[in-house]
Amino acid sequence: MATTDDDWRSEHTGALFTAILRLETPDEAERFFRDLCTLGELRDLAQRWAVVRMLDAGLHYADISKRTGASTATITRIASWLRHGEGGYQSMLARIRAGAERTAGTEPA
Repeated sequence: MATTDDDWRSEHTGALFTAILRLETPDEAERFFRDLCTLGELRDLAQRWAVVRMLDAGLHYADISKRTGASTATITRIASWLRHGEGGYQSMLARIRAGAERTAGTEPA
């Protein structure tokens, strides 16, 4: 059976994203994701997000691998999605930077 890149989009994934958007606090998010995911899945997600942040900061793949335990193949795959993916990594990084700038008392550039 042939699949497309959009085969992951479904009523169920839509309901999941809607539920995630309703989380109001970090504590609520922790409890929801701990119920939803295995410890391994949570660690994998956290590792991927750490890799994204380190790539964004300009760290070398070997350094990222040492710091996170991610293979260079995984880092390469994440870097590809960071540059050519759906834009989710980029938008979240920008949002976090904007929030940090506001917290520091400066206006975003």
